[in-house]
Amino acid sequence: MAVPALKLDAAGGLLAAWPEPAGEAQWARAARSQAERWLRERGAPARRDEYWRYTDPTSLTVEPAPEAALLATDEVPVFQTRETHRLVFVDGVFSPEASTPLEIAGVEIVPLREALAADIHWVRDIFGQIEAAGQVPVERPLAALNTARAVEGCAIRVTGVASRPIHFVYRRAAADADALIHHVIRLDAGADLTVLESAAGAARLNTVMEVEIADRAALHHVRTQGRDHQRRAVTGLFARLATESRLKSFTLTVNGRLTRNEAFVEMRGDNASAHVAGACVGDGDFHHDDTVFVTHAAVGCESRQVFKKVLRGSAVGVFQGKILVRPVAQQTDGYQISQALLLDEAAQFLAKPELEIYADDVKCSHGSTSGAVDETSLFYLTSRGIPKKTAEELLILAFLDEAIAEVEDEGLADELRDRLAAWLARRR
Repeated sequence: MAVPALKLDAAGGLLAAWPEPAGEAQWARAARSQAERWLRERGAPARRDEYWRYTDPTSLTVEPAPEAALLATDEVPVFQTRETHRLVFVDGVFSPEASTPLEIAGVEIVPLREALAADIHWVRDIFGQIEAAGQVPVERPLAALNTARAVEGCAIRVTGVASRPIHFVYRRAAADADALIHHVIRLDAGADLTVLESAAGAARLNTVMEVEIADRAALHHVRTQGRDHQRRAVTGLFARLATESRLKSFTLTVNGRLTRNEAFVEMRGDNASAHVAGACVGDGDFHHDDTVFVTHAAVGCESRQVFKKVLRGSAVGVFQGKILVRPVAQQTDGYQISQALLLDEAAQFLAKPELEIYADDVKCSHGSTSGAVDETSLFYLTSRGIPKKTAEELLILAFLDEAIAEVEDEGLADELRDRLAAWLARRR
């Protein structure tokens, strides 16, 4: 089928808006050329694409990027009270001055530019490779753009148990900042790492994280997306898991005009485990889209997708989640749940849960529901002297807690609960 000219023109415009990277090794240029060729052949995303029909990608593809007002707040930034290894990006550009020195025991950290310029580097086996695999069967054009043009980001290799979390901080300074950030992370056998991400980053932010998790290694990923109301963001998490490895990823989103979080996870080794979860709260012209694809390609693997959304006003929540079980993936345990709490009649929740199973010894389930605050529970709380607004907030927090419980670190989970409670209190 011929690709519409509108999609091809939009792809050309996106590529033209970013300069071609220079001074890189031949293998890096080859990976970028592959991504650019893919994007030019298939075009930018459009509303008629199967996995974009619930989300209008126009503001993510138009040039220049729409401006977004900066958020003025005296609130202490999230995760700032924890001992972390901070890597700071301002308007999408790495800031060594604001960051912690790159040395950390058991972890190698180099700027992406430096890694891509080296003739021999471990990044060669990952950069653009996991992202390219994630283009089938669901196309992800904005991730291909990121691979083709992004020069900012970090290459991180973990050889043991990291002594403290690595914290990517995405700060904003300009109302019209447009940013591409690409991280490559490799965990060697038995390694363990926690990665935190926070703040808005840009008026329009496009991030990709490619992750290779070796045997018995574990990655814990916790992300909060900044409260700037007019910001737009598209993110891509591409992960490949080996034998007995673990991935736990959680994202908390509050505010934002448009957010689309994509995840592609492939379990290639036996007895691997992948949990991808998220919670969001928004009102008004808030549009939030979680699109997740988990592939079971080995024996005895487990996956969980847990997503909760609280929507008010004309806010829109989208969930598109799929579990693919290949013939070899016997003894699969796959679970998927997506639920929305609609606080008024104007809010919308659009869900597309999918199972595609080619093995016969599996345990897979999915469910999706939406509804209002339970009146019986609300009456119970108010009848015991709790003000109605406070009672509603307690029920909302209880509703979201199944997703937050996916965060393994209880300290981090409690901080996320506190942030949500503060957001709800501000909107009484």
